[in-house]
Amino acid sequence: MVAEPGSRWEFNTKNRAECPDEVADVLRWVERNTKPVSVLNDLAVVRAMLDAAATRINGDLAAPSSVQRNRAILHHVCEYAVDTGALDNNPVKTAKWKARKGSVEVDRRSVVNHAQARQLLEAIGQQRPSGNRLIAFFAVIYYAGLRPEEAVNLRTDNVTLPPFVWDDGGGRWQPPADDWGELRFCLAAPEVGAEWTDDGAIREHRRLKGRGEGEWRRVPCAPPLTRILRAHLADVGPGPGGRLFWGVRGGELASTTYRRAWDRAREKALSAAEYASPLARRPYDLRHACVSTWLNGGVPAAQVAEWAGHSVEVLLRVYAKCIDGQDETARRRIEQALRDG
Repeated sequence: MVAEPGSRWEFNTKNRAECPDEVADVLRWVERNTKPVSVLNDLAVVRAMLDAAATRINGDLAAPSSVQRNRAILHHVCEYAVDTGALDNNPVKTAKWKARKGSVEVDRRSVVNHAQARQLLEAIGQQRPSGNRLIAFFAVIYYAGLRPEEAVNLRTDNVTLPPFVWDDGGGRWQPPADDWGELRFCLAAPEVGAEWTDDGAIREHRRLKGRGEGEWRRVPCAPPLTRILRAHLADVGPGPGGRLFWGVRGGELASTTYRRAWDRAREKALSAAEYASPLARRPYDLRHACVSTWLNGGVPAAQVAEWAGHSVEVLLRVYAKCIDGQDETARRRIEQALRDG
């Protein structure tokens, strides 16, 4: 949208003459391809705008969180227009509109079992030159349920591994019988692009999703992950700044690097039909597999939600279709209760 002619927002001829040629070209392009703010007085236009904000570029439904965020942005823009006198009222607030409902549940077809996860990790390790650096990265997502932007930001001081114990019988140091470790972290590093950060970095460091500034999250490190992390620290070692996962050249691990490696691993480890299916199509699907494993293993939902960084409500809504066997358990409990009665 552009301001009405004559308003204080309009670039007048004098201002445009003072602009560099490339800026003036942009202003002319904006004028040709936008409409005045006054069109938002037509509620049909507002509803069409909200419909567009609820879809992706390819026309598919956007994620519910994206729809909510886009609507909030449009709401605040219109509030600013009201404050400056460009609009009499906020049309986003008054328009009767509901976003089309999209599924927030995890697609069970995307969730790998443990055997498939091991095959994928083995296929990652066979790649050169980055395979040995990425095994632990994907293992952290699968065994500890971290989001990729959380895993990529881990430092050595975020990882606590149990110390080796001396075996008198074997005469050597070995892992303890209880080989559980812990991950403790409070920052994530989503990739936003160098053009959107102040220092030109491709990632922006921010607080964890759904948590306050400086709020930490603790996740158990299962024995298989403990072994993988020990091997990673011994063979690859920490990168600059104690970074646990880093690029071949010493920089931050780019999402394009691990996504390409993941696609090659899927093609190698899965059958042609599985590769064409949603099965583990994204690295994020390993997180879904982890949370599903916790739930199906009988871990209380409140504890799983704490580890995964969810609320219990969101956890059960998102993973409702991934919980196997609990309906049978519930039926047996009801039968027992009826017999007791």
